[in-house]
Amino acid sequence: MGKKATRALCAVLALGLMLSAAVTASAKNEQTEKIIAGMSLSEKVGQMFLAVCPADALGAVKTYQPGGYVLFARDFEDETPANVKKKTAGWQRASKVPMLIAVDEEGGTVTRVSRFNAFRSGKFASPQAVYKAGGADAILKDVREKAELLLAIGVNVNLAPVADVPTSEKSYIYGRSFGTDPALTAKYVAAVVKESRKAGIGAVLKHFPGYGDNGDTHTGIIVDDRPLSAFEKRDFLPFRSGVEAGAQAVLVSHNIVTALDKKYPASLSPKAVKALRNLGFKSVAMTDDLAMGAIAEVYGQADAAVLAVEAGNDMLISADFKTGIAAVVKAVESGRISEARIDESLRRILEWKRQLGLI
Repeated sequence: MGKKATRALCAVLALGLMLSAAVTASAKNEQTEKIIAGMSLSEKVGQMFLAVCPADALGAVKTYQPGGYVLFARDFEDETPANVKKKTAGWQRASKVPMLIAVDEEGGTVTRVSRFNAFRSGKFASPQAVYKAGGADAILKDVREKAELLLAIGVNVNLAPVADVPTSEKSYIYGRSFGTDPALTAKYVAAVVKESRKAGIGAVLKHFPGYGDNGDTHTGIIVDDRPLSAFEKRDFLPFRSGVEAGAQAVLVSHNIVTALDKKYPASLSPKAVKALRNLGFKSVAMTDDLAMGAIAEVYGQADAAVLAVEAGNDMLISADFKTGIAAVVKAVESGRISEARIDESLRRILEWKRQLGLI
């Protein structure tokens, strides 16, 4: 075959691949739109809630059709892997749209599953300890081991890695972080995102726009008065790196970052969510738990849920998801929030579920 014929054949093959990709993308879009068209308003809004798993988990799935559940240590205590797998499988069967089942299995001080011997002989070490012991290869192995453990019991999302970059070892978030070096943290975050995608487990970067050296928003309001330049030089770097690596979800914190918004916590701030989108992030933005002190002390759960949606979040972590769903549905019915805005988030959520192989 001559050079001209070879080039022509290559061009034809390349065009074929492009057309095939376009057809596949179109089919995915059609599937997504078909799912959305077949949902009621309450079902659409339900998909936007990553609900803290309630006592009547199966009944809540049937009634509220939440987008997913977050499980905590109490959901694994005195349980076996077989029992948890049975429960998660039951929830999936009851849900019209496959659910995200999430945990915080960071390693170190935050381990919801591996702390119990029934699930693992020892809890996962902190990312800092893993890296110190075995470098980058150990980090990748750690991601794979977590994915294997979680997927085996029906958990498909790990609310990690922590992308925060404190400046001091005395900082609240230090023990959960990868350390004080933003460049090294950025490499770590990218590696975890890529390996998580390979392993088929959802990864969630947290806590945007970055905790820095601030205190714990579980207990109350935290105000961060650092200039925007401080975030651009340090805090944003790991998030940008994770986004470029293909991050499918980013969790937004409850810190009031005055450089972005002097009034609202980042999780309720359109300006903070816009800052995340400005990093090139096009996937699922989710709030930290709306029941945490920083939100609960100031906002009712109904108002917080509506504000979070107005801010541009796609998913809301909430223990009081029943109140939140009702409030957002009411806001749409009153015209305060458009149904098109809900559909916008649904497309991102459904795409994430498709990438995880759930749809």
